[in-house]
Amino acid sequence: MTSSSPGEIYLDYNATAKVRPEAKAAVLAALDLGGNASSTHATGRAARAMIEGARADVAGLVGAPSGAVTFVSGGAEANSLAMASAIAAGCDRLIIGATEHDTISQTALTTGLDVAVWPVGGDGLADIDWLEAELGKGGRALVCLMLANNETGVIQPVSRAAELARAAGAWLHVDAIQAAGKIVVSFETLGADTLALSAHKLGGPQGVGALVAAPNARLTRRQHGGGQERGVRAGTENLPGIAGFGAAARAARTDLPRFAAIATDRNAFETAAREAGAIILGQDAPRLPQTSCLAMPGFAADLQVIGLDLVGVRVSAGSACSSGKVKASPVVTAMGREDLAPYSIRVSGGWASTGADWARCAEVWAGLNARRRARALETA
Repeated sequence: MTSSSPGEIYLDYNATAKVRPEAKAAVLAALDLGGNASSTHATGRAARAMIEGARADVAGLVGAPSGAVTFVSGGAEANSLAMASAIAAGCDRLIIGATEHDTISQTALTTGLDVAVWPVGGDGLADIDWLEAELGKGGRALVCLMLANNETGVIQPVSRAAELARAAGAWLHVDAIQAAGKIVVSFETLGADTLALSAHKLGGPQGVGALVAAPNARLTRRQHGGGQERGVRAGTENLPGIAGFGAAARAARTDLPRFAAIATDRNAFETAAREAGAIILGQDAPRLPQTSCLAMPGFAADLQVIGLDLVGVRVSAGSACSSGKVKASPVVTAMGREDLAPYSIRVSGGWASTGADWARCAEVWAGLNARRRARALETA
């Protein structure tokens, strides 16, 4: 894998992945083509073919038929569309995982429906026994469970949740935005009714995503006026974005075996961090191979991020979808470690990261921590 860029070590792929060269080439080709995919002339037909080719590539990444994919503006819209569709289909209450992304949890609060928060254990895994009991309370529930957490990388037992949801007549929505392109994702095996994806998390352009829907999951129309996306989402399609998404999905699917090898570099990083006294959140659960959430008690998350950034190492504290703010992680709090929430950071690699990137991050982070401890001793 190639290095991030001269002078920079980029380990914030869970915020946004570096754009893959295949995606960049596809975007430029779409811009050069021009044309409206709804036009019937040759240029319009070429644009339509480009969109449908990308649809097949995105569907292929998650093992779904092309017709199941609806292109949207990103992961936030995909989650919103899924939730609105489930409610329109008769879901009268919501069950939301405690570590869901804000686009799920905050949207749930706007519905006016009862919202039950599905707890997780100290390892970040959702409590399946709790879900079974909650589904037994009646009504038709919309159940939301993220496949892989954006902060800890913890992979949830979605297939088991799907079995329970199906037996109770519930609608299961899965936010697979962080998981797709990093681990094998099978829409059929997961058993979800809807599944959200985002291009920029796997090396595509920002501003484009997709919602994958099972045959029984009827999507409600949110934008009116045209027949695009089978009448679900009116408006001229984002041809360059969709083309880049398709190319990134195709490349990510090919890359999956190599991607799994990043776990070796991640694990070496975590070993060094633990030796310095750090605590790894979710380490006992199945996790994405390139995500590490670590906390150093007493070492504020913002100081860790800033200290690393000053020497060219890019990481995050919590989710990147908080307007650039660094705040205590609600995910870590939900795991019962509120004491560690102000001190946790996320390090996440991707298709262009290297073992040297992880090693340098470990070295710099250990140095920052050592200097912090020395200063604390001086002032004690």
